[in-house]
Order: sequence, then structure tokens, then C-alpha cells
Amino acid sequence: MAKGNINVSVENIFPLIKKFLYSDHEIFLRELISNATDATLKLKHLTQIGESKAEYGNPIIEVKVDKEGKKIHIIDQGLGMTADEVEKYINQIAFSGANEFLEQYKEKVEDSGIIGHFGLGFYSAFMVAEKVELITKSHKDEPAAHWTCDGSPEFTLEAHDKTDRGTEIILHIAEDSLEFLEDHKIGGLLTKYNKFMPVAIKFGTKEETLPLPEGAAEDAKPETITVDNIINNPNPAWTKQPADLKDEDYKGFYRELYPAQFEEPLFNIHLNVDYPFNLTGILYFPKLTNDIASQKDRIQLYQNQVFVTDNVEGIVPEFLTMLRGVIDSPDIPLNVSRSYLQADGNVKKIASYITRKVADKLNSLYKSDREEFEAKWNDVKIVIEYGMLSEPKFFEKADKFALYPTTDGKYLTFEELTTAIQDTQTDKDGKTVVLYTSNKDEQHSYIKAAEDKGYKVVLLDSPIVSHLIQKLETEKENISFARVDGDHIDNLIKKDDEQISKLSDEEKVTLKTALETVVPKEKYTVQLESMASNATPFMITQPEFMRRMKEMQQSGGNGMFGNFPEMYNLIVNSNHSLVSDILNEKDTTKKETLIKQSLDLARLSQGLLTGEELTNFINRSYEMIK
Repeated sequence: MAKGNINVSVENIFPLIKKFLYSDHEIFLRELISNATDATLKLKHLTQIGESKAEYGNPIIEVKVDKEGKKIHIIDQGLGMTADEVEKYINQIAFSGANEFLEQYKEKVEDSGIIGHFGLGFYSAFMVAEKVELITKSHKDEPAAHWTCDGSPEFTLEAHDKTDRGTEIILHIAEDSLEFLEDHKIGGLLTKYNKFMPVAIKFGTKEETLPLPEGAAEDAKPETITVDNIINNPNPAWTKQPADLKDEDYKGFYRELYPAQFEEPLFNIHLNVDYPFNLTGILYFPKLTNDIASQKDRIQLYQNQVFVTDNVEGIVPEFLTMLRGVIDSPDIPLNVSRSYLQADGNVKKIASYITRKVADKLNSLYKSDREEFEAKWNDVKIVIEYGMLSEPKFFEKADKFALYPTTDGKYLTFEELTTAIQDTQTDKDGKTVVLYTSNKDEQHSYIKAAEDKGYKVVLLDSPIVSHLIQKLETEKENISFARVDGDHIDNLIKKDDEQISKLSDEEKVTLKTALETVVPKEKYTVQLESMASNATPFMITQPEFMRRMKEMQQSGGNGMFGNFPEMYNLIVNSNHSLVSDILNEKDTTKKETLIKQSLDLARLSQGLLTGEELTNFINRSYEMIK
């Protein structure tokens, strides 16, 4: 029996491991399963290239919980270790056997799937165990070895009578980690971290009912047998070639990833690149709502089929974090800070590649079946608009397929839209004005007024619309946006109507004085306009700049735009018969009532009438009816 000290540079390495190696102690299981997987895949590779005479067979990794004995067993049928290899790989902390293996067989090891984290990962066992045993038998014809350590720098290493190839790790669970002796806890961790490991993982057994044979008697009962409970899928869809997968395979994998999600994804993007970095995966576009925050962090990040995290910010461009699916890359470190990821060259290349692939897929869908793309637009627009706003390269590509739905049911690209309106919707400065609505119901009367004049109104109702149109105005030449109820539309209305006022200049002064006596000056600027006699008599608009700044502030400006006062324009159609009635009314009280009622109706259409003012309006309406 050999005795000695583990070769570490710090005497108190074990307390450091227990406290600081990983932020979450549950990671120990991921690390040990990864090591077992490596040992199995190494053996597979050596048998394939003739470097091992062992019979590979159909190896599994087994996890057993002994609650009574306070132990967890992790057993593999991999290549195992000799006593000398235990000395080399276990007693010298941070010496990675996988790295040496990869270096030794670098010309033959492509696509072996070896994870490469043997070393400190093994010592993660001490985060939950007060003592660790390792019993191992090499695939070589050498005696088995039994290594034991109680969490101090001292170990024992002796021969063992184990005859079957592979390694068994026995964790004697510490008193502060007894939660890991619960079957549901270990089962949950295996499902979380090892659901798609490339080697089958057994955890207990389960009952399975066999189908009745053809022609069985009516009263025959199906046979129930006990089988191994394999908790993982060693060959998930993303590890296969796109040519080998059908649409149903992609949908089936989506259901495997998100069993509680009942809606099918709209479409998927298969990622597969091996230069200048390695990355595979499948991203899905789900149906999305305008609630951006609640839809983030659904993409799962794996490293060689080992789950790492579902917070992919810094790896995946932020606008794509609303997608779902899997990304697997050995070039992304397992345990690093977000700032490190953002500065890492490989990570930046990965983010750029994913952005390009998503843009290319969307463009392909648009070109191949525009009608289908239009049908899905409302479900994917939030991602595309967010990407256009935040990623310059994505903006360049998306500008060709991003759609702008009009209130009359058409879906136009920006080029198609501006071509359609450039002759009819220009302001006094010669700019083409894109009229838009952010809410078809609330702004219905304004939309109708614009459509009656032959204008096109675009429906832009995402929560980032103010930021997006600011971006479009910056990127596009000679273009401005105006919400259909904004003051900027006034220039268009006046130019189009070319109405002659029915009132004399003196009557206009009298009317404006009467209006300003009743209308609160601190909130409304009264403007008399000569419009068609059947146009709305009173209309409220808000200064476009002020409204847009307030919206940007509400959607993430964090006060950078200051506190803007609530200011509106009251547009009064001097050619409407109601306005003539107000002008000609001799009874001061009746005149005041007519103005208040007309103003409140305009406010009501804009959702500006609330509380006591709404109550007063209702009471006044009943009085007028009487």
C-alpha cells in the first residue's frame, strides 16, 4: 500500500475547492459525469484506432444513491486507470488527463467528442463529500487501484480486487450536503445537466409495459418488465447533419427541450460550423409577444453535450435571447464571468456568426414564400425590430425583408412603402412622411381620417417603436415618421385639403378667444384649421418630438430625456357646423358646456379622460341628453 501527499501548491486547497471552485455545489455531478463520459469516449476512440484490445460493447454510466449509507456511486465502463495514472492524474491537481490524451492523439482524435475537463473537475466531489473513494481498473492488463482521500492533502492508494474495466467513484456525503441523497434531487440534476450526454446514463429502474402480440386473446393482459431507467438522449438532433433530419424531427426535439410548451415553433435554424470555431445547435423562433423580458433566457448552452447555462447573454446577441433552442460549443469556457465572455475573441465570432445565420434564414424564408412569411410576421417582428435597432450588421440584412403592415391589410418592405407614398405624403420640407399608428383601436378615428384622404398608415405597435423609428430616420434619407395622431400630420392635412375657411378673420379671433377661455392653457395649444366640413370638429394631437421622447423614456430611457410635461394641441375644424354653433351661441353657459363637451370627447378618444374629469363628463352628458 502506498501513502503520500497530494501534490498541491497550497495546504488548504480543499477548503478553497469546497467554497470557491464553483458558485453552485450541484455542479459536482456534472463534472463527475463529464469525467465518466470522457473515460468512455476515450476507450471508444482507442478501440477504433487499434490502440486498445478491449471490447467496447455498449457501455453505460450508472449513478446510484445509498441514502442509508450516505453515499453516491458513479460508475463507468470506460478505459479506467492504472495506479501510476491515478498518481499522475488525481494526485497532481489540475493536470488534465484529457488534455494530454488529446495532445498524444491529436492527428487521430477529431470528432471523438472528448470533453477535456478531467483535473480540477474531479475535486469538485469535495464540495459535497467528506471522503472520496476511487476504485478503477484499466483497459490495460494491470491490477485495479483503490484511492481514498478524506478531504485533507493526505491520500491512500492500494491494490483492489475489481475485475471489470472502468471506474467507480464513491462519495461519502458530508452532513451539510445531505440533500444530495434524495433521489428526486439527483434525478433532477441529471436531467438538467446530463440530458443529452453522449453516453447512456442509468439512474435506477422503471416499469415498462410490453405491447400485446398480434392475435392475443381479448382478456390477455400485457406483460410488465423492469428495465434500466436511461435518463438521457445520447444522440440529440443538433449533433446530426441537417440533411438527416426532417421537419418532424426538429419539432420533436423542440418538444423534448420544452415539454410544457404546447405551441409548435414557427421555424428553426440549424447551426453547424467548425472554423474558425466549433459550434453546433438548433435555434427556434417561437410565437412571441411584446413582453420582451419574460421571453428571455430560453436558449440552453452546452459544451460537448454538457449543459452549462440558460443565460447566454454575451454569447448570443441580446436581441436573439428571445429565441429558444440549444447552442453547443467547446470553444466557450464553462466557468467565466460575463465581462470575460464579452471580451473573448471566439465568443465575439460566435455571436457574429449566429446573427448572420439568423438573418440569412429569415431572408431565405422571405424570398421562398413571402405569403407564409407575412403570415408569421406578427409572431417574429419583435426579434427582427429589436435586432435592427441593436445590431448594425443585422439592420443591413433585415432592411430587405423587414415588413411594415399597413392598416388596410398589406405588408410592405420599406422600399415598397416609400415608393407607394412618396408622391402623396410629403411635408413642407419635401420629406416623405410615414404615418403610423401604435394602437389601431385607440387611434381609430385618426386612422380613418387619414385613410379617407388616401393616406397609408403603417401599424407599428411593438414596445420599442419610438427607438426604431428614430433609427430609421437616422439611417434613411429624406424620411420622417409621424404618428397618425401627432402634430406633424397637420402639414399633410392642410396641403391635401386646400380648404377655404368659412370664417372671417374677425370670427376666428372671437372663436379662439372663446375656446382659450375654457380650454386649460397649461395643457393645450388651440389651433384653428380649415378642414373638410365632415372632418372631426375637435381633434387632439401631441407634439411628435415630445411624445416620442416620453415613449423612449418609458421603454428604457432611464430619465436621460428628462421629465417632459404633458402638452397637446387642440385642433379645431373651423369649417364644422358644431364649431359654427359654438361661435354663434349667445348663452355663455351653453357655449362653455359645448366647448367642454367637445374637448372631453376628443380627450376620450385619446384615453386622456380619467378620474373626476371622466365622472364630470358622464354627468354632463346625461344632463345634455335630458
